[in-house]
Amino acid sequence: PDGLLYLGLGDGGSAGDPSGNAQNPARLLGKLLRIDVDSGTPYAIPPSNPFASGGGRGEVYAFGLRNPWRFSFDRATGALWLADVGQNTWEEVDIIVSGGNYGWSPREGTHCYPPGTSSCAGPYLDPVVEYSHAEGASITGGYVYRGAALPRLVGHYVYGDFGSGHIWAVPAAGPYTPVQIAQGNAISSFGEDAAGELYVADLATGQVSKLVAAP
Repeated sequence: PDGLLYLGLGDGGSAGDPSGNAQNPARLLGKLLRIDVDSGTPYAIPPSNPFASGGGRGEVYAFGLRNPWRFSFDRATGALWLADVGQNTWEEVDIIVSGGNYGWSPREGTHCYPPGTSSCAGPYLDPVVEYSHAEGASITGGYVYRGAALPRLVGHYVYGDFGSGHIWAVPAAGPYTPVQIAQGNAISSFGEDAAGELYVADLATGQVSKLVAAP
C-alpha cells in the first residue's frame, strides 16, 4: 500500500538458526525487508525503515523470523499479517510493525527455544496466534477477508496449515481466538481477487479452490 517492495527471508538454516541470523540486524536472513525499487541502483532504502540511519542493514523492516510463509496487508486497515513457520513445536501468526523483533530463535512462538531453556526474556513481540504441532506442522499465511460473499467472515484473518490441511479464521480486531472453517490437504498458498474473495492453493491435488459458503 506504500508503493514499496516487501520480501520475507528465512533464517538460512540449519535447525535452530545456529548462525544467529534472525536476531542480527546486520544480516538479511530471518527478516522482513522493505526496499524502494523505483529509486536507486538497483534499489533504494526507504528513509523510514528502522535501520535506515544505522544499527543494521537498511533493508530490514522487521526481524526475529524463522521462515515467513506468506504475508499480506489488510486492504481495509493496512495492517501487515505474517505467518512464520516454526521449528519443531509451534507455528505462529504475527502482526508486523516497523522494527519489531518477533523472537526467533530465543523463542519459538511465545515459548523458550530450545525447549527446556530456563529464560528467554527480551524485547520480543508476541504472536497474535500460535498453535502446536498437535494441530498442524507448517503454517501458511492468508488474508483478512474483505469480500462480500461470506459476510460472517468479514474482518477475519484466514490462514491454514500445510501439514494438517486445516483452515482457520480469527477476528483481525481480536479477541484472537481461531475457529476452523474448512478442511483441505496440503495448503500451500492463499489468493485474493479484486473483490476481496479468497482462494486456496492445494499442492497435493494441484487445485485452486474458492472459499464459498457451505450449502
